[in-house]
Amino acid sequence: MIISSIYAIAAVLSLLLLAAYFVMIKKKEAWFFVLFTAIFVVNTGYFVLSISDTLDAALWANRLSYAGSVFLPLSMLMIILQALEIQCRKWLPCLLIAVSIGVFFVAASPGYLDIYYADVTLAESDGATMLVKEHGPWHMLYYVYLAVYFLTMIVCIRRGSKKRNLEQNLHSTILAAAVFVNIGVWLMEQFANINFEFLSISYVMTGLFIIFLKMLQVEMLKVQDDKIRFQKLARQHELENGTLHLDAGKRELFAEGLAALTQTERRIFDLYLEGSTTKEVLSVLGIKENTLKYHNKNIYGKLGVSSRKELVAVAKAVESK
Repeated sequence: MIISSIYAIAAVLSLLLLAAYFVMIKKKEAWFFVLFTAIFVVNTGYFVLSISDTLDAALWANRLSYAGSVFLPLSMLMIILQALEIQCRKWLPCLLIAVSIGVFFVAASPGYLDIYYADVTLAESDGATMLVKEHGPWHMLYYVYLAVYFLTMIVCIRRGSKKRNLEQNLHSTILAAAVFVNIGVWLMEQFANINFEFLSISYVMTGLFIIFLKMLQVEMLKVQDDKIRFQKLARQHELENGTLHLDAGKRELFAEGLAALTQTERRIFDLYLEGSTTKEVLSVLGIKENTLKYHNKNIYGKLGVSSRKELVAVAKAVESK
């Protein structure tokens, strides 16, 4: 019963991870939901299998664990791609989902076909039910499936780690740790004669890694937003108090933009410096408000400013040098 109890605890922890994601993370993402749901489904399947008293019930529990297992590497890969800002084709997730479903049907075939397990019987170990399997000709398909995903994750993480951004490198380290833990546990189960699915614990650890990563990402975004907000406030203060400081790069950009203004844009620029209102500019040029907005967008973009107030302040600061 000890093994069954461990599986039950792993299933409960998986459910708590899923609940924690919804409670603690405000911005929900589909692949995180898939990941935590898959972890819960896998561990629930392990637990139900361990307490099954018939071969048919055990096979259904085995199918349940595979339903989660095939979507775990897919969701993990997509999370890694998002975290490292690696773009992929829009059709790729659909293709990978289709492949995952196909692999699941092959893995779920025991009891109907003998392609995945040539033979399967029920046994008991330390008070827990387990399946004694004789692998069929298609059993290697699942190994290949996992191996391809693991290798792809490693390649993506390696690619992401080359970026010098501290946040990206930190994400890479955490994701790499989660991936390699699962690889190590999986390999141990393949070559060691152990009657316990250590992946049940490994998957919970992966969920904890991902929750930590997501919370860390949220905190970093808050810090970044606060920094941008502070810079905007400081800029606004400079504009209001006439203490705007321009570095050489800003002055050069403004001068180049000024030279690139069209005749109409330069006329609008001069009117703004003279203190003309929007109505006065529209009247002088004989244009509509939407047309003026279009010109303003071009002027601001060329001069590297974001508003008329900043345009005037920067122009005065450049002239006063």
